[in-house]
Amino acid sequence: MPSNQPIVLLREVAGDRYLPIWIGAVEATAIAFAQQGVVPPRPLTHDMLKDVLGATGNELAEVRITEVREGVFYALLVLNSGVEVSARPSDSIALALRTGSKIVCAEDVLDEAGLEVPEEDEDEVEKFREFLDSVSPEDFESH
Repeated sequence: MPSNQPIVLLREVAGDRYLPIWIGAVEATAIAFAQQGVVPPRPLTHDMLKDVLGATGNELAEVRITEVREGVFYALLVLNSGVEVSARPSDSIALALRTGSKIVCAEDVLDEAGLEVPEEDEDEVEKFREFLDSVSPEDFESH
């Protein structure tokens, strides 16, 4: 990215929308490690949290992206016990990838911050990539 800030793109399962979320470099590395199956010699924070959940008999049921305010996304970790813990989406995604948990997003968040890109339209996908190369997190702040 021109701003050198990593971005996570969540894709709608039953639709054509993508949700771009700018994240920190540490979280981007944690997400990339999980996607690539990299196991560090010592547990990273997200690996440790997964281990803590397992050791205490808890499971992560799902991650919910719940809202976006002034360009900042908010999420909840929802445990099988029903307990909900506020968390940053980037940390939540890194944990969900390690636990195999689903990631869901509130419809109003997708309506506000989602970008529709029809999969079958390659020209649109290329335009979307070009768009991502030219935007910054500030472009998504509400005015």
